[in-house]
Amino acid sequence: MNEPDLRRWIRPGDTVAWGQGPAEPLMLTRALAAQRNDLGPVRCFMGIGAHDTFAPEMSGPLEFLSYCGSGTNRRLGKTLDILPCGYSEMTRLIRSKQLKIDVLLLKVSSRDELGRYSWGLACEYLAAARETARCVLAQVDPHSPWTYGERAMARDDFGLLVEGGEPWPERKDGPPNDVEAGIAHHIAGLVEDGATLQTGIGAIPDAALAALRGHRDLGLHTGAAGDGIVQLHESGALTNARKSMAAGISVAGVLLGGAALAKFAHRNPRLHVRRTEYTHDAQVLAAQHKLVAINSAVEVDLTGQVNAEVAGGRYVGAVGGGAEFLRGAHASRGGVPIIALPATAGAQSRIVARLSGPVSIARSDAGVIVTEHGAADLRGLSISQRIEKMIGISAPTHRRQLAIDAEQLLRDTVARS
Repeated sequence: MNEPDLRRWIRPGDTVAWGQGPAEPLMLTRALAAQRNDLGPVRCFMGIGAHDTFAPEMSGPLEFLSYCGSGTNRRLGKTLDILPCGYSEMTRLIRSKQLKIDVLLLKVSSRDELGRYSWGLACEYLAAARETARCVLAQVDPHSPWTYGERAMARDDFGLLVEGGEPWPERKDGPPNDVEAGIAHHIAGLVEDGATLQTGIGAIPDAALAALRGHRDLGLHTGAAGDGIVQLHESGALTNARKSMAAGISVAGVLLGGAALAKFAHRNPRLHVRRTEYTHDAQVLAAQHKLVAINSAVEVDLTGQVNAEVAGGRYVGAVGGGAEFLRGAHASRGGVPIIALPATAGAQSRIVARLSGPVSIARSDAGVIVTEHGAADLRGLSISQRIEKMIGISAPTHRRQLAIDAEQLLRDTVARS
């Protein structure tokens, strides 16, 4: 079909938001990019980028704002402004209109037999935006899976509907490398049968899920779900049988994966796509049966402080929901809060005496830190005890220098007290 004319819906000064990753409605965002000089100035609030829709040279008529620097957001460089807040806080900001979303662009599934459209790949913070935005424009993608979990939408919920979309690509990720496999092995040793899992996305979470295929009766309650959940389900390990909430059902806020995940999600009543108010709710997380939260980091210091945002001076990650899930795992009976990362990045240690970026997660929220060299359980440990444990999971070539740096760190700690 012809490119939709967005001038009727988007006004100068508006903030426009849309789904992240494969939930981006490309027909609408490409129209926004193409018509930017007729629409602007427009502020764009985006999540994880999975497409090359936007570029730095579009800044001016378009302003770019995101909670993260992940995926193709990195190509926006200094034109991308960052909202450094936790996931639950982001939803509260939208509802209070401190982060005012004027126009929401959605990608939804095709209508069912009752004429309803489902959220498809993502609900999460989009639910709050839909309920507060001036207007909602939607792309009906026949390749988007019909998913359950939240109230389906009717034609009257949208100001504009356009139809079309491209098939999802098949992902061909190779097996985990030795470092990823080593980390996954240590994580698997921390997970009991019947535990409820929360994982981030990427190579290490996928490797961890692969290492859990021999477990039984695992559950899923997570913000983002990737391709790894499909193989975990097919292995018989993911049944959700022992979950204390939503028993028998996997829960996620957004699906970030390829064609296999879309096929698995389509018309699957045992997979629900839910809003952030549910997936990240502190009481819901605490009530989960043996919640194991598995999240990643750029670096972790010797006391357990986590930088999940900045690497080499560039904003590449996010505050995200890591702290919220770790606290939930702390509060869950039998839960395990995990931060997993390789011990090194090139020649640099990722276990450090002092962080090179912001403190995304406080050391009071730290639980078990995992590298390919082992797992350091920091719960209940003093600072000096934590330092010893953290040096033990660092790369052997960096341990001597870390021990030297730790002596100064301890002296500074005493001097400030």
